Amino acid sequence: MQDREFGIETLCLHAGQLPDPTTGSRATPIYQTAAYVFDSADHAASLFNLQTFGNVYSRLMNPTNAVFEQRMAALENGRAAVAVSSGMAAQMVAILTILEAGDEIVSSNTLYGGTHTQFAFNFRKLGIKAQFVDADDPDNFQKAITPQTKCLFAETIGNPANNIVDIEAVSDIAKANDIPFIVDNTFATPYLCRPFDHGADITVHSATKFICGHGTSIGGVLVESGKFPWDNGKFPTMMDPSEGYHGIRFYETFGDFGYTMKARCEILRTFGPALSPFNSFLFLQGVETLPVRMDRHCSNAMAVAQFLEDHNYVEWVNYPGLESNRYHALAKRYLPKGASGILSFGIRGGNEACVKFIESVKFLSHVVNLGDAKTLVVHPASTTHRQLDEEAQIAAGVQPNMIRISVGLETIEDILWDLDQALAISQK
Repeated sequence: MQDREFGIETLCLHAGQLPDPTTGSRATPIYQTAAYVFDSADHAASLFNLQTFGNVYSRLMNPTNAVFEQRMAALENGRAAVAVSSGMAAQMVAILTILEAGDEIVSSNTLYGGTHTQFAFNFRKLGIKAQFVDADDPDNFQKAITPQTKCLFAETIGNPANNIVDIEAVSDIAKANDIPFIVDNTFATPYLCRPFDHGADITVHSATKFICGHGTSIGGVLVESGKFPWDNGKFPTMMDPSEGYHGIRFYETFGDFGYTMKARCEILRTFGPALSPFNSFLFLQGVETLPVRMDRHCSNAMAVAQFLEDHNYVEWVNYPGLESNRYHALAKRYLPKGASGILSFGIRGGNEACVKFIESVKFLSHVVNLGDAKTLVVHPASTTHRQLDEEAQIAAGVQPNMIRISVGLETIEDILWDLDQALAISQK
């Protein structure tokens, strides 16, 4: 409906989908199929030549996945999206679509541990170099840019440092250097923050987290704004004939969704991190309740942060929603509805006290996932960031006495009770 700008709650329920034309099903059907029947030999050829839109093979596209992709693009206020098998796959596909051997990334150093490893070690094997900078000063991105830099990367809310990047400032730097700014928007979700509205060019998500909301499925998605000028002379692979796909010129042919078409046809097609349509179905169920869940995650997290800030056994609390937090001004600017449901805190007594705390919670779960309806706790130094040495952990915002908590939807008094009794045991 071109004449109506719908609210995000409505988009969460309806974007990208109409009732099934064959059966009238109100819910999106699960198209659990590998392949699709072609109308004729000419029809098949035109599909493979990208002259006709349609379904070819579920490694590239699937009707259930397509609804999830269109919904995520709508929620991000973007042009198009590609769904993949995990959040790690989403950032891999996002970057390999435009970078090749000899190119460089400049990234915030406050990243999920797996992302840091992918950038620092796995991409290095492909000839792609990653430079890591302190994102608290956006000028650090500018200082690290070289003629080989092809993108900037940051997380809306760092995992688990809970730092907030100044999206507009970094976006301005990216634009001044004619390169895209890629933002991992997993912690915030489009309900709390739309990076495209602040100048970012591409977003990625681990849909496993808040998008799913129930810890049942692994998946990811990348979204393009459709506004980046790929014909600025720095991205010949977007402009030149594709050697791997019939000589097609992706930006010339598809324009404002040329990037996601290239991602789908050249990277998803050949590397193969395809998303199961069943997982897309579950993500769509999660998205439908995203607004009400995020409101509760935020309110419960704020209550937990305030409780811990006054607790005798807690040395520090890091939650941008607190007025005392160094990122509170950025949180008010970029996350006006709430600072998400993740926070970290330091227990008095160091690593030993952290172990006692983790082993003493009653119904809170010791899990490395986050964004679940259930409250989850983890000790990042020994789990999600264990592959980093102590110096790299500190640089990533991971302290030895840090506990990360993904605050769930339980009765807040029960969450506080379990935290309190486990903290008491941690000091014995």
